[in-house]
Amino acid sequence: MTELLKISGLDVDFDTRRGTVHAARGVSLTVRPGEVLGLVGESGAGKSTIGNAIVDLLESPGRVSAGSILFEGEELRGRSEAEMRRVRGDRIGMIFQDPQTSLNPLMTVGAQLVETIEKTNGKISGAEAENRAIELLEQVGITEAKARLLAYPHQFSGGMRQRVVIALALAGDPDLIIADEPTTALDVSIQAQILDLIKQLCRERALGVIIVTHDIGVIANIADRVAVMYRGEVVETGDVAQILGAPTHEYTKSLIAAVPRADRKLDRFSSVDYIEGGTTPFKRIDIQTHWLGESQRERGSGPAIEIENLDLSFTLQKALLKRNRKMLQAVDDVSFTVNEGETFGLVGESGSGKSTVARLIAGLYRPDGGQIRVIGQDVVSHPKSATARTARRALQMIFQDPYSSLNARMRVLDIVAEPIRFYRLTDRESETRKIVGDLLDHVGLGASAALRYPHEFSGGQRQRISIARALASRPRILICDEPTSALDVSVQATILNLLKDLQQELGLTMLFISHDLPVVRQMCDRIAVMRNGGICEVSDTETLFSAPTHEYSRHLLDLMPRMDLLGEA
Repeated sequence: MTELLKISGLDVDFDTRRGTVHAARGVSLTVRPGEVLGLVGESGAGKSTIGNAIVDLLESPGRVSAGSILFEGEELRGRSEAEMRRVRGDRIGMIFQDPQTSLNPLMTVGAQLVETIEKTNGKISGAEAENRAIELLEQVGITEAKARLLAYPHQFSGGMRQRVVIALALAGDPDLIIADEPTTALDVSIQAQILDLIKQLCRERALGVIIVTHDIGVIANIADRVAVMYRGEVVETGDVAQILGAPTHEYTKSLIAAVPRADRKLDRFSSVDYIEGGTTPFKRIDIQTHWLGESQRERGSGPAIEIENLDLSFTLQKALLKRNRKMLQAVDDVSFTVNEGETFGLVGESGSGKSTVARLIAGLYRPDGGQIRVIGQDVVSHPKSATARTARRALQMIFQDPYSSLNARMRVLDIVAEPIRFYRLTDRESETRKIVGDLLDHVGLGASAALRYPHEFSGGQRQRISIARALASRPRILICDEPTSALDVSVQATILNLLKDLQQELGLTMLFISHDLPVVRQMCDRIAVMRNGGICEVSDTETLFSAPTHEYSRHLLDLMPRMDLLGEA
């Protein structure tokens, strides 16, 4: 079959004050019409760099220093910006990772589509371009397409915004699409829809597709062939069954081993220790004498969290008359109990109410109705009472995004020390510094990290800082809201193992929120499945995965990316 794209010996360099960074070295790849090539590897492996180099969108000071990029037999290297503008969109389409930033928030979806169609198809304009925009929206599965043309990006869900981005990529009727992490942070249902759509378009249009991702499950479900990248080089390439079923390179083997299993529960996640860098092993302590052990010594026998008939509505449209207001029932009559020392999972699609329930428990939202008891204390009726304050101190939260949840202007010392100072756990600054250093040691960063700023750390290291901050108030309960969804699979494994170690050592109770069902199976003792603000089913983990009783639970499990190609390794 004729090659649509052929990359040979590609080198990409970034010249910096500290010398030249070799982002890609000797990369050779091919893509055929109607084929999906998966480009997989950790953050910093060079995957996105290759995609950007193909369409000459490398950020300064990046440059292609060697090699060839042949597209439909024509060399793309050395072309002028004007010539590359005719290639981008018209012949090669791009689907970017974050649809929120890919779309102009000040323009309607229709205006953005029409503009793209007119620029990539010089002979189409006006009403004809608008009709073509409607066709594209219908093709990517957006209903009421004509009316949706007048909507703005913020009026679409994450999955629908990604569909719009795909429609934009198809506007010029390209022969090749480069999809850069198109399903990152999407829940399992939306991810399945987006992957099915890309596969369908690939078949119907004989498109060549390069899908850049760190998600092995995505590769297993969509790719025909796979190229594995590590530190700027392609270390292994071949058919998806061969690469995922019988990898030959040690890095590929360790990467696949780190993928959370959905078919059975294991004691620990397999980690790729040399990937994250800059961390030390988990440091165990004597729980009887260490100050962190105080939370375990306070541990009681009753439930850690009790939720009864919890309700919360958000106002979508204000009006003087109540009947004219538009409301969203975010949480609808939710009840469950989390026992001391267990990990209780909340799963469901985006918008199901998982994170809203977590924020209600943490006191970030106030419920419209219902009861919340934390370690036996009512934290709703009298939220500012001394007992409620004590209960709140016993509960801390680890947020989803380790980049936005840390103050970039504060040193790590002050970030981790903030709960200690707020709750006045010690009056001596020297002791505060010692505790912070001890916490950073405990989560594997080392005490020297206290003097640095968040931007000096990787995503996984930042999440370790978040965990150290959560531990600083000596909590008995951790709420983990999608704590690893923004992390690579190997870094995810190290963070989840750290949480397991901490729970075992300190007797912590965890409320674990995620849309990643294999991760939930490995982490949780019991699980509640949420949909449209309510709970469909509460069950112990193994029963839920082997014999779910609710139809929606079965639906979610059916949508999990299948890793059958991985065998029993």
